Amino acid sequence: MAFLNNQYVTIDAVLTKKGRELLARNDGSFQITQFALSDDEIDYTLYNPNHPSGSAFFGEAIESMPLLEAFTDDTQMMKYKLITLPRGTSKLPVLNVGYAAVSLRQSAAINITPQTLNYLGATSTFEPSGYMMTVGDSRFLSTFTGTGIDTTGLNINSPVPNSSGASLSISQIGTSFSLIATTINTLFGTSALPGATITTTLTVMGRDSGARITIPLTIIKS
Repeated sequence: MAFLNNQYVTIDAVLTKKGRELLARNDGSFQITQFALSDDEIDYTLYNPNHPSGSAFFGEAIESMPLLEAFTDDTQMMKYKLITLPRGTSKLPVLNVGYAAVSLRQSAAINITPQTLNYLGATSTFEPSGYMMTVGDSRFLSTFTGTGIDTTGLNINSPVPNSSGASLSISQIGTSFSLIATTINTLFGTSALPGATITTTLTVMGRDSGARITIPLTIIKS
């Protein structure tokens, strides 16, 4: 969902496949009960408190920025959601996945259990709705699963990891995640020697706090 321009409050909404199915039933089952707001388009470094025309123009550059059209890939849309935190909150929640970067040899496995710091007054806690983890290139993994959260009815981008074709992101929801690196050698190139690497990104987002972290994921040829 997105605002079409800065002059009129006109909203463009693109339904997911599930949303279109519910709308087509025409039996009242399609009801919007929740929504989220984000500020992906905003570059706050453009705020200019030294604008020569005065305070009314400090945010002029920000207000003139183009806005995104709506699309349904939530790994690329609404990355920076606006959140409501309890009154008196002095620290923004941040995620800790236990690694600054992840490196795996072919067929090696790793389990990752994220935690949220500074959330709801707790030093460290798990979020009730869990986390969404996204791997930038699904070809790099032979197995990727999330556990701990019932994902029935959720619309997430979860293609089966593949060894060929185009690079596709893959997402899972859970409180804990298991990743096993690919065994496919052709991903490294036809002349790659043992020790060669391929790298993508691993992004984790708290589904309650909106906090997110992105770290590199490297696969090493055995």
